[in-house]
Amino acid sequence: MRIIAGDFKGRNLKVNPGMTTRPILDRVKQMLFDRIEADLPGARVLDVFCGTGTLGLEAMSRGAKSCVFIEQDHRAATLLRENTAHLGVEDRTLCWRTNAVKCSYRPKGVPDLVPFDVIFFDPPYPMAEKQFKPGEPLYKALEKLGSDEATAKEISLLIIRVPRRCEVEVPEPWIKTEFEIAVASMRILFYEKTDSIDE
Repeated sequence: MRIIAGDFKGRNLKVNPGMTTRPILDRVKQMLFDRIEADLPGARVLDVFCGTGTLGLEAMSRGAKSCVFIEQDHRAATLLRENTAHLGVEDRTLCWRTNAVKCSYRPKGVPDLVPFDVIFFDPPYPMAEKQFKPGEPLYKALEKLGSDEATAKEISLLIIRVPRRCEVEVPEPWIKTEFEIAVASMRILFYEKTDSIDE
């Protein structure tokens, strides 16, 4: 796995072998980042279920200001820290080893890294197929991410990767955009934050 564009173009990243994480193919990553290129300069990014950080680090290579990575798997989190060190971005990142659906999305001690402008949300497929419904853990996680304490009051961008046939319900304030990427067995969905749910 490698960075495909930007300041770190061509730099290799370590990935977790097996099916614990699902690194995204270069051609799909190119399609994704072509879509959000204009949103990245200066953005504070959150990479949830990040694996070894390929999406968040690609975003930083293309101009994102910072990234908070959330990953629970021990091996993936170790490789993630090695990747941030390899690129020399430790001072602009937080590798947060925690449960991605139970955490607050408000890390302490890093005020410059929040609230988030761009969120990558890439849950394991078995979880995605069951939990994007009201009352389920992924749905509740998106409710927390919709608060102004977690995401910027201005337009925030939420990017969700799911199995192709997965039905996805999301809570307010997230509104699905018309753009979508569908490749092989997966879809990438794009949402924008509307009026604050805290008001």
